[in-house]
Order: sequence, then structure tokens, then C-alpha cells
Amino acid sequence: MTLNITQTYKIGHDTFIHSFSPTQNFGVAFEDDMTTGFFYAINKSEQPEVLDGLHIYNVADITEKTLPTELQIGWSEDGWIAFLIINKHYHAIFDFGLRAGYCRDGFPENTGDWALVNERKLTEEVMAKYLVPDPTR
Repeated sequence: MTLNITQTYKIGHDTFIHSFSPTQNFGVAFEDDMTTGFFYAINKSEQPEVLDGLHIYNVADITEKTLPTELQIGWSEDGWIAFLIINKHYHAIFDFGLRAGYCRDGFPENTGDWALVNERKLTEEVMAKYLVPDPTR
């Protein structure tokens, strides 16, 4: 995995951070709209569109909102898989080849046309499938 973005922000502050695949025609974006944090899969075309979205957190549920938060977005070497890492913990994965998105709480349920995977919870088994390395190494 190659880290494309490393940025510090504060939870509950209006934040938008995006990254595009180094080899493919899509990208991802993280947004904190001061109420929730979401991670989006984006089709990078002449008419960009959001393909899928994954819930990352509710601002009201975070106890340490005043502390700086480190956000990282990484891509697999082939550019088909994006990883969202917050404070050195994996929070979401988009696999564009399989049209799958995973996050810690599995929310929202898959109701869109893009994602082909119904189980969206980011579990240890899913992480092992992607051989996610420790981002501190």
C-alpha cells in the first residue's frame, strides 16, 4: 500500500479530503460535515459521481473532538483498492475491482446500484483478505 494523503484535521470541523487512484479512473473522498464523517467512492470522469458512501463516525459520539486527528488515504499498488486510516487504525476499504465497500459499523446497508457486496462490515477477516499492513511500519 502507498499512502497518498496524510493530513491532520479536527473532528466536527468542516473537512473534505480527496485522493485519486494513481492508475485508475476513480477516487475517494472523506468528509466531516460537522455532524458525521463519511468516506465516498467517486467515479472520476467528465461528470464525476459518488458511487458509494460509508459511515465512519457521528461527531456527537466522539469524546476527544478537540485533539488533532491524523487521516491517511492509501492505495494498493495496482490502484484498485483504497484504504482510510484514522489515527493509525483502519476505518474503511473500497475495492473498486470487486465493487465493494467496508467500514467498521457496516453502515449504511447496500441499497445502491454500484456496490455488489451486501456485507459491508470491516472485520478482521475482511482486513486479512486485503492483507492490510500496519500503517506505522
